[in-house]
This record gives sequence, structure tokens and C-alpha cells, in this order.
Amino acid sequence: MFTELSYVLKVDKLVVKYGDKIAVNGLSFIINEGEVFGLLGPNGAGKTSTIRAIMNIVDYQGSIDLLGKGRPKGDLMNSIGAVMETPAVLESLTVKEFLELVVSLRKVSDVQRLEHLIDAFELRQYLGNYIMNLSQGNKQKVAIVAAIVHRPKLLILDEPFNALDVKSARIFKEIIQNHKKEGGAVLFSTHIMEIAEKICDRITIIDKGSEVTSGPTKEILEKLHAGSLEEAFLKAIHAEEEIKELTEAL
Repeated sequence: MFTELSYVLKVDKLVVKYGDKIAVNGLSFIINEGEVFGLLGPNGAGKTSTIRAIMNIVDYQGSIDLLGKGRPKGDLMNSIGAVMETPAVLESLTVKEFLELVVSLRKVSDVQRLEHLIDAFELRQYLGNYIMNLSQGNKQKVAIVAAIVHRPKLLILDEPFNALDVKSARIFKEIIQNHKKEGGAVLFSTHIMEIAEKICDRITIIDKGSEVTSGPTKEILEKLHAGSLEEAFLKAIHAEEEIKELTEAL
């Protein structure tokens, strides 16, 4: 059941099509202030298409409302920070050039904020390096700093822990928790159920473009009689029997 009290993002009857293929079919959810919302599903379920619609990258039917101001576009996009599965960075720039460009475009006035983030993610030694020459983990760190430097109201995180070392992952988890405490919201998508179970307040599981189940994380576990979110997820998408048959044949 939705609550519209202080919502940050409201998605209603979202449909995304690619030609005749329906990638997202009538999906609805709300993300409130101070909440981490998990959007989970198998490969091809429609998670990335949903995120692209929110980011105004693909055409869609239905409605997407950010902060009660309508469709995210123009200056309203500054209320979003996104870390995608493949880091969205300009690889032909140095780390310093790219982050300075982001700060300028996002109109960040708190210069110390950027400096603190550079140090927190141990990027200072790489400031003069071209992003194309960085390791995957360091590219991910650059993408994270770029996504959060302007203190966006909504964080969109699609496999944000990819390639991160243990220390950086822990720092980012703490940043997410602080973001929640300050009234921010997070849309979190991952295949790592252990992380989702720990940090998500509510979850929607989708399959083949449609919602399968939705609710507070603990309630989903109880409803599906599962001891873990991984077990609940597999039950929700009816994959347990298939896995059993496949492994028995090995």
C-alpha cells in the first residue's frame, strides 16, 4: 500500500516499450524521504529500463513524478545522482577535469565537499590520470563521487558496489545511511541479495516487466516463508524448482 507522505519519487503505471517488446508493464511504486527502496529482478526483468525512464533517457507511458514537480528534466535533474552498472564517466578526461566539470554543471558551492570525497575514496593520487587508464574499481569511485557531490535528494544506484574494495564499499554504505538520515531517498538495484537485505527498507521484485511482490523487506520474507532475501527472491520468481532440476542434472 502506497503512502504519499513526503515522497521523493512516484512512478505510476509505467510502461516502457522497444518496438513491439514490452520491457516494463504497468509498474508503480513510491520512494519516500529517508528510505532505501530496492528494485530487484532477474536479468531482463525491466530494472534498467525503469531506471532509464526515471533518468528521462527512454520514452515511456504512465507518469514519473520527482519531488512533486513532475517529470525529471532540466534543472530538476540536479535532484538526482546516479551510479550505473557501467560507470557513467568521460574517459577522455582526467579525474580532476571530470570532477571539476561535474561540480560546475551541478553548481556545487561547497568545495570542501568534493575534497573530502576525493580523500574518502582515495582518489587524490589519480587526479591527473585519464579516467580511461584507471582500474574498474577506481572508475567506480569516480562515478560515485560525481553522483553524490551535489547532495541530490534521490540517489539511483544500479550495482553500485561493482569492483569496489572492502574499505570503499563500507564507506559508501555509511554515506547511504547518512543520506537516509538527512531525508534523502535511494533507488537501489542489485543482484547481490545479501546487500539488498541489509540496506533496503522496502523492496519490489519484478519479473518480465511486471511486479511480482512488494513491501517492507521483513514482510516479504514472512509472506514467502523465507529465511533470507535470496530464498524469497527465488520463490517469488518461481526459480527454485528450475534450479533444483538443473543442479541435479550436473
